[in-house]
This record gives sequence, structure tokens and C-alpha cells, in this order.
Amino acid sequence: MQLHFPEVETPDDASLETGRLLFAGPVEFLKGVVAMNGMPPADRIEVCFAGRSNVGKSSLINALTGRKNLARASNTPGRTQEINFFTVGDEHYLVDLPGYGFANAPVAVVEKWQRLLKQYLSGRPTLRRVFVLIDSRHGAKAVDEEIMTLLDKSAVTFQVVMTKMDKVKASEREESLARTREALRRHPAAFPEIIITSSEKGDGVSTLRAIIANID
Repeated sequence: MQLHFPEVETPDDASLETGRLLFAGPVEFLKGVVAMNGMPPADRIEVCFAGRSNVGKSSLINALTGRKNLARASNTPGRTQEINFFTVGDEHYLVDLPGYGFANAPVAVVEKWQRLLKQYLSGRPTLRRVFVLIDSRHGAKAVDEEIMTLLDKSAVTFQVVMTKMDKVKASEREESLARTREALRRHPAAFPEIIITSSEKGDGVSTLRAIIANID
């Protein structure tokens, strides 16, 4: 069956309230991890965010949590090489993966964190979903498909989140979505709905909160 990857519908009021309450509670930076032996215990539901450099990952995490500087964007793309763990209440980890793409670092460093990324994705039993962020101005690119392929191989479900939709003209929106849907059809680990967001306008943020809060 051909998947069409529609935009996710707005959750019901109860789900939205569950999401609001989760992120209205304590959210704290726990630690940055550079090796598997530094991982915190896999003792709670875990979701993580992946996206190429400058896709707006830090802005979205800050919008989700309602904290302006919880996740900090590096001024140099590809500079952040740690897997950053945040606690959300007592039962969730939110994980910020290093930006991928034009990593401004020596080849050996890039290879080291790519190896860590593969180990993390295939070795965390509590990892429920990866949110792959795609810049709405461009749609899915080859570098995005690289991470999708890695997720396919790791058998980890991923869901696409389109960022910066407020920056896209209506005439370009469908083209960007079409390009992304075409890419997703090639990846068996893709969740069959797309989330549309704008961190600046707040669009889609409550929907994403509800989705995270209702993953079990």
C-alpha cells in the first residue's frame, strides 16, 4: 500500500492537556554524552530530535519546553558533538542529537560521533521515536535521507517534523511537502504522518507536546 504521509490532525483536548501538563512541569538538562558508557539509565520513555545543522532544532526544543535557553544552538554548524539528555518530569527523556550535514570538524571527530550515534540508536531499548526535523524551505535532502536510512537499519520509528513553515510561501509549501513525502516512501521506519511547526509562531508546538506525552 502506498503511504501518503498526511499532515497530522490536531489531537483531542484531553491529549493536548496531557502534553501541556507534561511540559509545564520540571524540564532540566541532565548531561551531555560523548560515549555509550556515559549514557544515563534506560529507565524511562525516551524521544529524540535529529536534524541537519541550522534546521531549527534548538529553537523547537526551547519552544516545546517553554524555556528560552534550554537547548543552545552552536554558532558553528556541526560543532556540537554531544548527545544531550534532558529530563521531562519523572518519566521522560528528551534527547538532542548532534546536528548532521556540513559538520565543521575534523574527519576523525565526525566519524567518532557518527559511530556513537549508530550505537545509541540501535542500543537504547527505551527509545520510542525519533523526530527528524526537515526545513520547510527546502524539503527533504539527501543528507536527511542518510539519517532516515540509519534509522531504518536500527529499526527505530521516526516521524518527520517540518520546521520554519512560517518562512515558506503558500505556493512553495506543497512542493516542499511533496519532496519530503517522496523521500519518506523509501523508508520503512517512517511514521505515516507529518508534523508541521513554526517555533517562531508557535504553530504545531502543542500538537508535538501531545504526541510526545501520549507515546507509551
